[in-house]
Amino acid sequence: MKKILLLATGGTIASKPTASGGLAPAITSEELLSFVPELAKLCEIDAVQLFSLDSTNVGPEQWQQLVHAIRQNYDAYDGFVIAHGTDTMAYTAAALSYMIQNSAKPVVLTGSQKSIYNRDTDARNNLYRTFLYASSDFSWGVQLVFDNKVILGTRARKTRTKSFNAFSSIDYPETAVFRDMRLIPFLRRPDPMPPVQFYEQLDPAVFVLRLVPGMRADIIPLLAPHYRALVVESFGVGGLPGGEHGEMYARLQDWCTSGRLAVFTTQVPHEGCDLAVYEVGRSVKELPGVLEAKDMTPEAVAVKLMWALGQTTDRAEAMRLFTTPVEWDIV
Repeated sequence: MKKILLLATGGTIASKPTASGGLAPAITSEELLSFVPELAKLCEIDAVQLFSLDSTNVGPEQWQQLVHAIRQNYDAYDGFVIAHGTDTMAYTAAALSYMIQNSAKPVVLTGSQKSIYNRDTDARNNLYRTFLYASSDFSWGVQLVFDNKVILGTRARKTRTKSFNAFSSIDYPETAVFRDMRLIPFLRRPDPMPPVQFYEQLDPAVFVLRLVPGMRADIIPLLAPHYRALVVESFGVGGLPGGEHGEMYARLQDWCTSGRLAVFTTQVPHEGCDLAVYEVGRSVKELPGVLEAKDMTPEAVAVKLMWALGQTTDRAEAMRLFTTPVEWDIV
C-alpha cells in the first residue's frame, strides 16, 4: 500500500460559514480525511496542516512553503496531495510545476466549489479521486484533479466560478480521466525520468498589464521602479496600439533598454499569440528583452517569470529559462 502525504492549505474545501455569513477556512487536515473514510482502503495517509488560508491569500511565500515541505518529505512518501482553494489553484499548480521538476512521484492538487461540510459538495468526489490518482502506478509530476479530470499543472485554468466542472486544460489534452472509479491515463510518465529538481527561489517582481483600447502609455514608466518583468496581455495574436510609431512602443522600448523583460501574451483564451502576424506586432518582436508566451496559460506565464527571475539576475539567462519548455507548457 502506497504512502501519501496530505498537505492541507485551507480554501473552500475546508471552509465553514462565519458569523458574518461568509466562508472562511476552518476545517483541519484530519477533519478533511474523516469526511472520506474510504480513503483508508486506498493508501496509507499522513496529514499536515501547512497553513489555513483562503486561496486569494496564497502566493509566492506559500508556494515556497509547499515546495520546502515536499522536498523535506520526498523520500519518505510515494506521493503528495495538496488540498487547496480553487481561486488561485491554477497559479499554485503552475508554480509547483516549475519549482518541482522531473518528479517521478505525483504532486496532485485538488479542491472543491463547495465546502466538504456541505451535503451537496463536490469535495468528496474530488478528494477521493485525487488520492486514487496519487496512489496509482500511472501518476507522476505536478497535476490537478478536478471533476474527474487530471490536468497538467502548467495547463490548468479555472474557467468557471461556480460550476463543479470549474477547471479546464488549455490547448492541451487532459493527462487522464476518471470513468466512474476507473482511471484512464492518456499521458504516461516519461521513462526514464531525470532526477527530481527542487527550486525554492522566486522573484515576484512581475506585473501583468492588460491592454484596453485608449490606454495611456505613461503607465509603463510608473511600473519601472518596482518590477523587473512586464507581461503584456495584448489583443488577438498580439501587438501594440500605434505600432512602432506609437507612444506605447516608445515607453516599452525604454523599459527594455533599461534591462527589463517584457512578455507578450493574449487576452484570448485559446491558441496563443504570434507577434509576427501583424505590423503592430512585428516591430515589437524585435525589441531586446521582448518574448512571446505562445500558447502558455496566463497563470503559467506569470509564475514562470517569477521562477526564472528567482534563479538569475542576468536577463539573457532569464530569457533562456522562460523559453525552455517545462512540462508541456509550450507546445
